[in-house]
Amino acid sequence: MLPTPVRLRPTKPADLEFFFQFQLDEKANYVAAFTPLDHTNREAYLAKFTQHLADPTIHMQTILVGETIVGSMATFVAGGRIEITYWIDRTFWGRGVATAALEQFLRLESARPVFGRVAFDNVGSQKVLERCGFVKIGTDKGFATARQTEIEEFIYRLA
Repeated sequence: MLPTPVRLRPTKPADLEFFFQFQLDEKANYVAAFTPLDHTNREAYLAKFTQHLADPTIHMQTILVGETIVGSMATFVAGGRIEITYWIDRTFWGRGVATAALEQFLRLESARPVFGRVAFDNVGSQKVLERCGFVKIGTDKGFATARQTEIEEFIYRLA
């Protein structure tokens, strides 16, 4: 576990550059699986997420360990359902950051149910969702851009 507490704060435009750098990690991209076609396009990334910051239906928070930005977490509406998404800098994987951040985020985000989708082999993220009360309710298949193939993903719900 971490000696320094994990905390959240509303995302600021300056945070987006950190998020962009995190998602350039090819191993992290592979694990996430469902990523933009060209995740290396900085301008497109910043434009997309700047729009997200202005969208009242997207609740985005920055994850910090101490004063260090280590990731992001957000809810958004897709297909009429509220979905959760998060990204943790790979150097902080396996240290309880995602679980601690999601526990805090779920206290801020009161809407229920919330759904999460995870690549079938992303065991770490599956454990994070389950530790926070999400229950696996089904599976789906989709084209994983980062892998250039169709893969199975698990669907989770928090009631």
